[in-house]
Amino acid sequence: MEEKKHEKIQEQLTDRRKSAAAKYVELVIGQKGFGKLLKYELINWFCQRSTGAWGLWKRKKLYPRLLGSCGRGVVFGRDIVLRHPHKIHIGDNVVIDDNVLLDAKGSGNRGIFIGDGVFVGRNSILSCKDGDIEIGPQTNIGFNCEIFSAGSVVLGSKIFLAAYCYLVGGTHRFDRTDIPIMDQEREAKGIAIGDNCWLGAGAVIDDGVTIGRDAIVGAGAVVNKDVDEYGIVGGVPARLIKDRRAE
Repeated sequence: MEEKKHEKIQEQLTDRRKSAAAKYVELVIGQKGFGKLLKYELINWFCQRSTGAWGLWKRKKLYPRLLGSCGRGVVFGRDIVLRHPHKIHIGDNVVIDDNVLLDAKGSGNRGIFIGDGVFVGRNSILSCKDGDIEIGPQTNIGFNCEIFSAGSVVLGSKIFLAAYCYLVGGTHRFDRTDIPIMDQEREAKGIAIGDNCWLGAGAVIDDGVTIGRDAIVGAGAVVNKDVDEYGIVGGVPARLIKDRRAE
């Protein structure tokens, strides 16, 4: 079990020892230096809301200059938000749809790694708090999904996440009653999902869960225990319904 002490965003934003510009750089850019700040601001100003083919072309040419690495044929939609972009790594032929947030924030993490051919649907959020997110090739993340990592969230290849799925890769302890839950330590056991899985719309995967390859999670299920390979689970909490290999 991994436990981490995170400085809360509220504390960072209200820290009177730092200027507003320093707070912005720390939370959004993650690299010090006026040049880094200027580059980030200019590229976003020039690209973010541009429409049509002209906007797509500008983002294709300029967004990779902010990223840790970026492959060929990547499509960036409108109003994408990149935080700590130098820790975001994108493979070939990836599609990042409109209004997506890619947040690799953290002081000691590696960041976000998106494999070849991945689709990230509009309004989806990939959010790190000192954690890492790895998404394997050809995986499809539907609209309005959230993947949160305070430790490690790893998705294999050719996984299908339907709309509104939520992967909760970290949680707060709540064993103490003398202080608020939000002031207690965060735990991050991690989430791992094997190749070829299908998560139905609105599925929630709790921290510490491993889902074996070729499994199916029913719509609206809350998974708080491991799922075996080829298992079909559903319900709140999720329970095994059948094995896909069974006659």
